[in-house]
Amino acid sequence: MSHTISFEINKRILSIEIGKVGKQADGSALVRYGDTIMFVSATSKKEVREQKSFLPLIVDYRENTYAAGKIPGGFFKREGRPSEREILVSRLIDRPVRSLFPQGYYFDTQIVALLLSADLENEPDTLGLIGASAALYFSDIPFTTPMGAVKVGLINEKFVINPTGKELETSPLNMLIVGTEEGVVMIEAGAKEMDEEKILGAIAAAQDPIRKIIDIQKEQFQKLNIRKREFTPKLSDPVKLAEMEKNIGPSLLAAIQTPGKKASEEAAQSILASLVKAIPEENEDERAEAKELFYQIQKKLTRDLILNQGKRADGRGFDEIRPISIEVGMLPRTHGSALFTRGETQCLATVTLGTFEDVQRLDGLGEETEKRFMLHYNFPPFSVGEVSFMRAPGRREIGHGALAEKSILPSIPNEEKFPYTVRIVSDILESNGSSSMATVCGGVLSLMDAGVPLSMVIAGIAIGLVKDNGRYAVLTDIAGLEDHFGDMDFKVAGTDKGITAIQLDLKMASITMAIVREALDKARAARLQVLAKMKEAIPAPRPQISPYAPHIIYLFISPEKVGEVIGPAGKVIKKIIAATKAKIDVDETGKIIIASTDMEAAEKAKQMISEITAEAEVGKTYQGKVVRIEEYGAFVEILPNLVGLMHISEIAHHRIKSVRDVLKMGQIVNVKVLNIDEDNKIKLSMKALEEDTRPPHEREGNREREPYANKQSPYRRSDRDRRH
Repeated sequence: MSHTISFEINKRILSIEIGKVGKQADGSALVRYGDTIMFVSATSKKEVREQKSFLPLIVDYRENTYAAGKIPGGFFKREGRPSEREILVSRLIDRPVRSLFPQGYYFDTQIVALLLSADLENEPDTLGLIGASAALYFSDIPFTTPMGAVKVGLINEKFVINPTGKELETSPLNMLIVGTEEGVVMIEAGAKEMDEEKILGAIAAAQDPIRKIIDIQKEQFQKLNIRKREFTPKLSDPVKLAEMEKNIGPSLLAAIQTPGKKASEEAAQSILASLVKAIPEENEDERAEAKELFYQIQKKLTRDLILNQGKRADGRGFDEIRPISIEVGMLPRTHGSALFTRGETQCLATVTLGTFEDVQRLDGLGEETEKRFMLHYNFPPFSVGEVSFMRAPGRREIGHGALAEKSILPSIPNEEKFPYTVRIVSDILESNGSSSMATVCGGVLSLMDAGVPLSMVIAGIAIGLVKDNGRYAVLTDIAGLEDHFGDMDFKVAGTDKGITAIQLDLKMASITMAIVREALDKARAARLQVLAKMKEAIPAPRPQISPYAPHIIYLFISPEKVGEVIGPAGKVIKKIIAATKAKIDVDETGKIIIASTDMEAAEKAKQMISEITAEAEVGKTYQGKVVRIEEYGAFVEILPNLVGLMHISEIAHHRIKSVRDVLKMGQIVNVKVLNIDEDNKIKLSMKALEEDTRPPHEREGNREREPYANKQSPYRRSDRDRRH
């Protein structure tokens, strides 16, 4: 039997239907907002086959192209591996859900979200989050904390909940907020230099609709009287834990505080190896238990050091940033490069400038779009001292790259100002926390080195949190150990004026608005310090782009001339490309883009196009070629494909019996444009360039004129000739 709950958000009905479809799953929900419909299922195993100390959660989001009435492209004409957007939405659902499972629940769990209908106005990602909450909450899976999710935009200086796709296009803020009754669980935002107070205002505006989404779930849950399956979390033996801490605590604390990540890890691993070695190999369960106890003690000591002693493992103050070093332009043949090092996190960022042919074409549910700014993040295993195969980018790499790209995007100049396709590649050479924010800093520095005229300089910082029994500490620029054993990873990117991107993830159920405010304040103070360091290394973008980058020239012609530039079957444009080796893009609006690594070739292509599209000017003198002779005059080509008529009376001051007495086919002559009429017919003259030396009485006798308007003019191209 199905059950539906619904209420209104921003003049549209949000409905959640339970028990109608996907009934073999442990829980399922059909969520609808406008004509966007999402199906979400939740399934969890009832037994653990092997001992784990984490929640093995799998989230898969898929956008069916039929949802928008489209057939997939490609040879196979069916959906294949997940797109980058699908991976990002999968991560978006995973991150808040994972933190809300009960402690010690380590059963294999999967959430599948399928987009069934897309109206291209109401964003599906929030529906996936709400659907995941409902599918888990209305199942027997022991997930007992429902959540709500909304988007917030800023339209005409007013916060709008769940703005439409069109509204988001003009909004300087695109923020997704997930929350529970207790507080904020996750934030994902992109903005255009928005100050912290407006960000806090947007979060506050989301609280009421989030609570409504939670309330309707709780009301329905009480009506259905759902029973959650029982499970017993495996708890460590407190006696063994206390005994081990007594034995290894002092040495492990010293290892944690050993300077340098590698040295600290080696010291800790040496202690663990001694513990495991003392246990016979055949006692696998006992060895596994010893490892688990060791990590619990390591976590406890790290957190106690911060909360009880007010110290961080590396000796920094809570607001202190690790040492920063920057080297710009270290790679001579790239278009731009920067090596950004913060503590033991190091990013090598490179920039490549491409032409219009290098844009990324996105075939999504809506119309095909083009992307001219890309950022790709790589995290090789050696960066953390590990050995593994280097395959295609994983979900984490795609997620970190997308966050850095979103952070930098507001600074990229528009196509009219900088007509290049821009690609940043971030290679993480060393990692000890916050490599995505190092990518933001390194990426911006490499753009400046490449001579990209950025509208703003952006830096990023990660803020952490350790919270226990009412006490908490907010940490600036968290290192790997603080990220691993801490409760929050709050990444903030922006300028000295405001924020461009936020990503908040928690390992606890939620945080209060007070903590959010404190984290944003500390992020701003740290960001200003990092920006100052960046501007010391390179104060402004270089005035010129790399000599190895393509040179791009914009040319604007009359739309009526486009056909002439292209030529029949593209013959003219192909001829120009063959002669110059330049890349040329001709738009039907008359905009022409010429690109070449050889500036002379680009200028030559521009000249050839200019000659084809040039317009005659009244009063100007041209050197032309006689292309046709009639008894009433001669036709002269003064510009490529541009022919004017020189009447017999305009050849010379004296009377001429026959045009052929003076002119020959192919003869080069200087002529002046006397007039261009409404039909673009051009009237030429040779005699206007010569002084009349005849006596005055002879000047009055040469007045013969032919009816020019009735003569056929071959220089007016037919419609057939304009086609391309």
